[in-house]
Amino acid sequence: MAVLTLGSGAKRYFRNFNWSLAIACVLISVIGIVCIQSADLHNPDAAGEFRKQMLYIALGTPLMIGFSLIDYRNWQRWAPALYGLNLVLLLFILRGGHSALGAQRWISLGPLGTFQPSEPAKLVLAIAIAAVLCRGTYERLQDIWKPLVVVAIPALLIVKQPDLGTSLVLLAMLTAQLFFGLPKLGDFAIYMMGVFVVAATAVGTNVVLKPFQKARLFVFLNPKADPQGAGYNLNQSKIAVGNGEWLGRGLHHGTQTQLNFVPEHSRDFIFTVLAEEFGFIGAGALLFLYAVILFGGVRAMFAARDRFGFLLASGLVAMLTFHIVVNIGMTVGIMPITGIPLPFMSYGGSAILTNFAAVGILLNIYSQKDRNVLGNA
Repeated sequence: MAVLTLGSGAKRYFRNFNWSLAIACVLISVIGIVCIQSADLHNPDAAGEFRKQMLYIALGTPLMIGFSLIDYRNWQRWAPALYGLNLVLLLFILRGGHSALGAQRWISLGPLGTFQPSEPAKLVLAIAIAAVLCRGTYERLQDIWKPLVVVAIPALLIVKQPDLGTSLVLLAMLTAQLFFGLPKLGDFAIYMMGVFVVAATAVGTNVVLKPFQKARLFVFLNPKADPQGAGYNLNQSKIAVGNGEWLGRGLHHGTQTQLNFVPEHSRDFIFTVLAEEFGFIGAGALLFLYAVILFGGVRAMFAARDRFGFLLASGLVAMLTFHIVVNIGMTVGIMPITGIPLPFMSYGGSAILTNFAAVGILLNIYSQKDRNVLGNA
């Protein structure tokens, strides 16, 4: 395994290291711990979540540094093995996975909690799509089936769990990488028409979406429909965000948060805790830190010295962007409710470790911006 070694390589690494990107991730994680502790303050069953989150961050930070030391070109060689391993884990979930809240997505790790293979699947798929797109010119439209199949197999296994949110993340990553990877814009337009056809079929039939998933979509289109049922989460979330006003109600003083009106507010709805207790100013500060992360990811894209690095970085940036926009958007009512976590904020070890690893890869791509590396060798 190629890593950066001591000497001139280490000096170049530290000189090119994107400190603002790494620090922003850690700062958001610390804010997440504060919000998780507040969200679970009056919930004895979840009182230890913020301590576990501290452990996940303590593991994730060195993981990010470790991944930043691995030459990103290694991931292209490791892509087939990683892809195969991830498929094995996703298949295992369907048979021996741990179930909760009507879904079967986790592998039990005993006292350490659970592991969710669909989270690292996002990272693996970003690597696999980039690797496949680097193995041909894609001058012919029919060649597009290769990355489509690479994504379709794990996506179908994840939908089966069911986990529509993660499947949509994979679709967003594939779309971004095809946009940058296909040489003909017309071929990408045909792909997008296919996506719209599949989306219309999913919404108009019961083949893909579960009834509760369709109910969430219809509530988004008509917020006043079923306020005590499918629309409850959305209504309570919007109330919590509005309660925060400019400066917030103060830590541990958010009524919607402390009285547990917002479900899953240490996980998918963690943004409501911040918005209610720290207000518009606190929410704006968080958005600024996310902007730093996304800007750092885009810098890594355009600093990449080869096609694989550029496509891999574009997939990772799309992954983070989709999570941030959709998660925050659903809490304020401009996006349908989808079960995806807010990066570095939501409680959960699998997600936060995956995000730290993804940023580590972006850091490595950026740190090698001065290397004269051309092609895909």
